[in-house]
Amino acid sequence: MAVNFKYQIKEITPTEGLIKVETKRLQTGIALPFNVYVKDNGVVKKVFNRGNILNRIFLEILEEKGFDYVYLDKTEIKSLEYYLSKKPVKPKVQDIKVAFSNYSFFKEKHYQIEKKLLVPGTEINFPIYNLKNLEFTKIINASDKNPVVITEDIFSVEGELVIEEKDIPLYEEYIKGLQDKLANVDISEEDKKIIANIIFKENSKVVMKELLKDPRSGKKIKEVQNLVDDIIKKVIEEPDSIYGLLTLKGYDYYTYTHSINVGVLSIGLGIHIKLEKEKIQKLGIGAMLHDIGKTKIPHEILNKQGKLTDTEYKIIQQHVISGYEIIKENKEVPKESYPAILQHHEKLSGRGYPYGLKEEEIELFGRITAIADCYDALTTRRPYKAPLTPFFALSILTREKKDYDKSLLIEFIKMLGNIK
Repeated sequence: MAVNFKYQIKEITPTEGLIKVETKRLQTGIALPFNVYVKDNGVVKKVFNRGNILNRIFLEILEEKGFDYVYLDKTEIKSLEYYLSKKPVKPKVQDIKVAFSNYSFFKEKHYQIEKKLLVPGTEINFPIYNLKNLEFTKIINASDKNPVVITEDIFSVEGELVIEEKDIPLYEEYIKGLQDKLANVDISEEDKKIIANIIFKENSKVVMKELLKDPRSGKKIKEVQNLVDDIIKKVIEEPDSIYGLLTLKGYDYYTYTHSINVGVLSIGLGIHIKLEKEKIQKLGIGAMLHDIGKTKIPHEILNKQGKLTDTEYKIIQQHVISGYEIIKENKEVPKESYPAILQHHEKLSGRGYPYGLKEEEIELFGRITAIADCYDALTTRRPYKAPLTPFFALSILTREKKDYDKSLLIEFIKMLGNIK
């Protein structure tokens, strides 16, 4: 079977026309069975993802922006009728606890991979699992003795694809093989760049995953520093490459992926506001390492969905101090990078943690990383929370104007102006 890269870069957008719906008809407490769009200055933009559960604040934001109507794809008419007839139903707490306990255990033993790199016609020698509705199911049983050729059926699989941690080296070998093939396939240069950026991102995730397994390793820290330099070079040479380096398409939360996203977003903003290259490097290092302290947080608390208890919330807050304790022992990390680690949860209003800093007490790197961290958290899937669209995540950040640096937020929005 011939290798076919073309299947990897499709995006789904409304193609059958739009249905106009009054915004006030949207319901709170019910998962949306369709994507929701708005018309902003004549441009159709996705405002809610399928699976989002709206609340009063979400509807207030739409009202504040003057969106009296929203739009659905014309093919969703039956889903709309079903949605409007439903009433909120809360899942049984005990069912959630049991399902999530199993999910949290298996999640730590698996590694999320990029479906777009599973190219039809290529061969793999490692098993692949499907993560959907908190359950892990083996869908490809490959090995060195019994390799499997990827088919187009892989793109019909809903949910995420993951592999066992022990198979990460085999996945890296597979990616290296794609890099070698890329130069000889008959696709456009633009598509080659898209795939190259995805490969770069996947390699970056592996670097961060390995660091989080051994957070005190000077060698791993050095690899992260080299990664920061590569990202800076790539974004400076090709500003639009920032979109290809981000994982913002609704993947579940993984600390290694989140760290890469926050690093890329922070570096991008540093470049956008024209910081000196040396400062961007130090900002990038701090942003990449901002959550390194989460290696000290119990998985069952770190991965918990829903509201944390007061005790659990205090434990989560400790990841900031734990991160500082880890990196201060490593001479490879410049002290100028520390604010990105120590201050990424501080807010200009003084409502943040761990120190409740206000206004000018929060340094530039802390302000930048706080914006990047919150944005990525909002656009990341959780087991019981669909990701917000970039459009709506930025709307929320803008609404919380007392918490975030207004001038930096404006530049952040400009930087992400083309993101889908």
